[in-house]
Amino acid sequence: METIKTTYLGNLRTEAIHLQSGSKIITDGPTDNHGKGEAFSPTDLFAASYASCALTIIGIAAQTHGFDINGTVVKTTKVMAEKPRRIAELILEFTFPHAYSEKECKLIEGAIKNCPVANTLPPELKISRTLKFKE
Repeated sequence: METIKTTYLGNLRTEAIHLQSGSKIITDGPTDNHGKGEAFSPTDLFAASYASCALTIIGIAAQTHGFDINGTVVKTTKVMAEKPRRIAELILEFTFPHAYSEKECKLIEGAIKNCPVANTLPPELKISRTLKFKE
């Protein structure tokens, strides 16, 4: 069953519609590759999907084990490579608003490393993760 319908709108812009909810995402070509950079690029979405997936799985663990991650922020840096043009590295900095027990920290770390997006990434993609917890 289809989940997403993506349409090319011209000038390196696309519109993706999530068919179940009707939610829309616009992408634009990046300025370093002939685009206007007026919206997320497809590779930006790729990078953002890892952060969103990790937070979702951490959120499930938090709900299951009774701790709070509301307000957690992930800053993601995407490093591009050439020949072929691709994402060479993702740098993720997680900032958590609370201190957590050792068990909760292990659940968080496991979720980040084993969310579905992380499990789909090719082994040659360099992933750097930093976790900052409130003291």
